[in-house]
Order: sequence, then C-alpha cells, then structure tokens
Amino acid sequence: MNRREALSRVGILLGGTVIGAEVFLSGCKNTAIKAGTFSPEIIALLDEIGETIIPTTPDSPGAKAAQIGNFMKTIVTDCYRENEQKAFHEGIGKLQEACEAKYKKGFNDLSAAEKTAFLTDLDKEAKAFVKTDAYKKEKEAFDAKQDEWVKAEEAKKNFGAVKLKQSYPPHYFAMLKQLTLWGYFTSKPGAEQALRYVETPGKFDGAYPYKKGDKAWAL
Repeated sequence: MNRREALSRVGILLGGTVIGAEVFLSGCKNTAIKAGTFSPEIIALLDEIGETIIPTTPDSPGAKAAQIGNFMKTIVTDCYRENEQKAFHEGIGKLQEACEAKYKKGFNDLSAAEKTAFLTDLDKEAKAFVKTDAYKKEKEAFDAKQDEWVKAEEAKKNFGAVKLKQSYPPHYFAMLKQLTLWGYFTSKPGAEQALRYVETPGKFDGAYPYKKGDKAWAL
C-alpha cells in the first residue's frame, strides 16, 4: 500500500480530509516550531486511547500492537502544521481534564467500559462541534486569510506557499480518531491480521467470492 492509497482509505473511513496528509504525501518533514512535546506518559495515554478505539479481538490485535502512540508522535511532529500541533496538544490536556472531572481519575485508570463510554461521548461532541455556527464562521475566516496569504506569496513568485497553507483544525478527538485509523490500517498488524493480506497478489478478479463479514483486503 502506498502513501496515497493509505490516506485515501482513512479519508473514506472518516468521510473527510486527513490532517497532515499533504506534508506526508510530499515526503517532507514539517520544519515549523514544535508546539508541544510527547512524554512517555503521553505516549502511554495515546496507546490506551487508540486501543479503546480499535481494541484487541480474538481475530486481530488492537491499536496498541501497532505502537499507535509512537505513530501519532511521528505524524503530529513531522506532518502537522504548527496550529494543528497546538490544537492536538491542547486537546490532550482537555481530554485529561474532562476525564478527571467526570471520573476523578486518569484515562489509563478507567475500566474498559468507562474508557469506551468516555470516548463515545467525545466522538459525539466532536461531530456536533464542527456543525456549530461558531466553528463554521471561525473556519471560514481562517481559510479566507490563508487564501489571501497564498495569493500574496505567489505574487512574490513563491509558488511553494500553497504547500505551507494551514487548515483550520477540527475537534481534537477527530484528530485522535484519524491518527488511530491511519496508523493501525497501515501497520503490519493491521494490514496482515485485521485485513486480508497477500504479499504477491495475482491478477485482478472483480468477481472474487465475498461473504458478509469477510475481512477487507489490504492493498
């Protein structure tokens, strides 16, 4: 599976644009100032969040087996723009605060059922957030400023400015969910055990037998 196919899959699963995709596809590291750090404790937290989103089952490993916390660290550090990094790190803080307020303990100390319930509520919150008038207005204004900046830079013959154009970040949980799906389904455990995998496939067969419930193919 190449980079573009991997991102296309995640985009289809989530029904939207994948944050950090443009920098990732270009094969370049983001040289912006890093807006946050990843301590071992944060990596462990991200592993638990990912494992709750894609848990281990009798048939396949979960997101933790794909080292999802380290994957998130790499993508956020190398591919997210500075405002996206800031939104991600601030979001982790908000998640921890919300968890402490609701359960009086950290996310990693919750039961499996509590973790699932908490992230389910966050998922609903994230979907509702991007539909609010306030978010839409802020995003529209931000996008307009970015377009103006790109035009001004291109007038100076800086035709690479479009590659540096920033996007208005969604709810932080949407970022976590995107990164989990992206990292898992492009990992060795995800591609070879959660999906059906053939190292050297043969000819294309559009009528290959498929039963409801069969695993999808890894491309």
